[in-house]
Amino acid sequence: MTIKLYCFGESGHSYKAALALELSGLDWTPVKVDFFAGQTRSPEYRETVNEMGEAPVLVDGNITLTQSAIIQGYVSEKSGRFGGKDKAEAREILRWQLWDNHKLSSMAGMTRFLMNFLPEDKQPQEVIAFNLGRLKGAYAILDKHLQGRDWIVGDGMTNADLTCCGYLFYDEPFGFNRADWPNIDRWLTNIQETPGWKHPYDLMPGSPADRA
Repeated sequence: MTIKLYCFGESGHSYKAALALELSGLDWTPVKVDFFAGQTRSPEYRETVNEMGEAPVLVDGNITLTQSAIIQGYVSEKSGRFGGKDKAEAREILRWQLWDNHKLSSMAGMTRFLMNFLPEDKQPQEVIAFNLGRLKGAYAILDKHLQGRDWIVGDGMTNADLTCCGYLFYDEPFGFNRADWPNIDRWLTNIQETPGWKHPYDLMPGSPADRA
């Protein structure tokens, strides 16, 4: 049975789940969520897809899962990939997933939205400036950790990599320039060179070009 992933191209959190599915070799298909038309805020979506009004959502038969880290974990259970070699690695992967969702992706996603998807006269510049400072600190932590490492945990790609890269392949400005962070840049290249890798706008339906 084909796994369905409710997602949209602009969503870095969706990308984390979609990339895990794509690289795992599991059979899956994307289902476009029209976030910018308000689909996730509709009563129908919250009653039939995700009560939290978010994407991504994975549906595999009678199993429905939300939250990207949970979906990544399920992909690992089914495919045997990305979950770490032992319990120690699994704990370290979870540590980076929690850090990413609190310190990196949450700030990157919000800042990217404020800077690119709001009219210029409605962009809260003080909030954006504060977020950019927080993001710089997060980039510094990740870049230092990747010194001398090809991957965040262990000697191969894991869910730690798939979660922390979630927003870093997007071209819209949100305070991230790969050239400023050589270790992150090298690590992102490792991900891009993995067979099957795709840019978020090539992997999932939906992009700013659709609304241009």
